This record gives sequence, structure tokens and C-alpha cells, in this order.
Amino acid sequence: MVTGAAGFIGSHTCEVLIRDFGCDVTGIDCFTPYYDRFIKEQNLNWLKDQSAFHLVQRNLAEESYVDLFTGVDAVVHLAAQPGVRDSWDEFDTYVKHNITGTKRVLDTALEAQVPRVVYASSSSVYGDSPLAPTPETAPLDPRSPYGVTKLTGERLCTAYSYERGLPTISLRYFTVYGPRQRPDMAAQRLIKAGLGGDSFTMFGDGQQVRDFTFVGDVARANALAATVPEFEAGEILNVCGGAPVTLSDLVQTVEDAVGKPLNITREGVSVGDVRETRGDGSRANEVLGWKPETNLADGIKYQVANLT
Repeated sequence: MVTGAAGFIGSHTCEVLIRDFGCDVTGIDCFTPYYDRFIKEQNLNWLKDQSAFHLVQRNLAEESYVDLFTGVDAVVHLAAQPGVRDSWDEFDTYVKHNITGTKRVLDTALEAQVPRVVYASSSSVYGDSPLAPTPETAPLDPRSPYGVTKLTGERLCTAYSYERGLPTISLRYFTVYGPRQRPDMAAQRLIKAGLGGDSFTMFGDGQQVRDFTFVGDVARANALAATVPEFEAGEILNVCGGAPVTLSDLVQTVEDAVGKPLNITREGVSVGDVRETRGDGSRANEVLGWKPETNLADGIKYQVANLT
């Protein structure tokens, strides 16, 4: 069971589970209007032709779905309201999808006796961590309402593991990019600007550091978390690319991939954006046997090819 199956990470996760792990997958998505539904429908193009895939439209925060969870081996809970900037003004929406929706997923998994839930957390829970690379044991200090809701969802997962006996694994993603990336995210906007000749607005001085992680690597981590034979209930793991770069470096990488310079305009730093993310992924390697396989230059080339 994959929630948020029509999304950027969700669609890739469904594909990896079916193609590489031999799983039958039921996907749930309620197609929130955060971005155009047509894009999400396109994300499902390969999956729609697979007999091992079944899609159900259902709102996790409002509707019942215990029937769908009954008999599944794992729930990979990716459905969420994304984005740091909008979370300041649309907090109720973030609470509904990221907190209430997550609690209902956990309650339903408990009722249906699901053996495990994999929860999509975020490096946003760390805020501006003083530790680099950042281990899972670092202090948690989210700097945006979005980060607060993702941390709350993560805390719910550990509470259900420790107090209700529901095995969970939380994966803290670091700046995921790649084909089908959401239209509001930096790499996707940069590539579209480069291919279309439009200007790109960069927030801040370009020296912010991000640990970019290719979506195929993230999808594989999700699949491993859903299928690894043994793990400690309540486990929390970083999923990170392992080679952090500045946003200016990302611009140069995109320019190399599209074959021409970009027109960059600058604005001030957005409220809630952190200065640096740099994860320590050693624990994910120990627990899941996972490590990133795609470097930034190759990943950006894949993303460009997906748009041309």
C-alpha cells in the first residue's frame, strides 16, 4: 500500500516496488490541488499499464479505508501537503494532511493489523543543525510550520511503535530531485527556465547548501524499508545523497546539462528556509543496506531528458 501514489516520490516508489521487488501495489491518492492534477495523472502513465498496480482515490484525513489496508504487508505513507513557504499561511491544510491524515493512517494500520508502516519524514525536522553531516540523533529544531507537521507525524509513528505495538520506520528525506519533480521545486524550475529561456528567481545568495538526493535512490530506500526482514520498531533513518552542494553549484550543473547559461534574478531568503542540509546516511546503510547510487550531474541529466 502506497499513499500519495500519484505524487513525485510516490509514483517512483510504486514503480520500484513492482519492477524491482515483485510486489503488488495498491496506491491511494486524493489529488489535492497543490499543483495540477494533470501532472499527477502523467506520473501514473507506466503504472496504469501494470496488472500489479491498482489506484484508489481516497482522502486519508476524511474517509474510511480499513478495507484497503486489510491484508497488506506494508504501508508506505508518502501522502502529505508539501512546501515550506505555503505552510506559514495555510497551516490548517498542513495540519489536516500531515498530522490528522498520518494519525488516521496509523489508526487504520493498527486496526487492520498491518505489519509495518514506512513514514516519509523530512530533513526539515533538523532546522539549521549545528552538526554536519547530521546524524539522526542531532537536536530537532524545525524552522517552518511544514517542518513542525512532519516532525509531529514522525513523533506519532514512534508513539504508535512504543505504546501501541505498531512497527514503524521513519525516513528523513534530504532535498529529493529527479524526473517528475514537483513544479515548485528548485531543480525543476531551473531546468524549465534553462530549456525555455525564462529567468529563474533564486532566493538568497546561492551559497545555501543542500544534500540533493535522486528520487530513484529515495524510492529504493522506501522499498527496502517496506521489505527488509528485520528492523527495530520506531526506527528513524536519514535518506541523503551524501554529496552536498550549494545552490549556485546546482545552477552550474543545470547549465551544463541544458548546454547554455541561465538568466538568474535574486530575491531575499524565504522565511523558514535553512542555510544548510547535510545528512549522515550511515545508519540507513546499516539497517537497510541502502546507499545513494546516482550523483547530481547524472541525476540532473535524467531530469532534463525527462522534460525534453
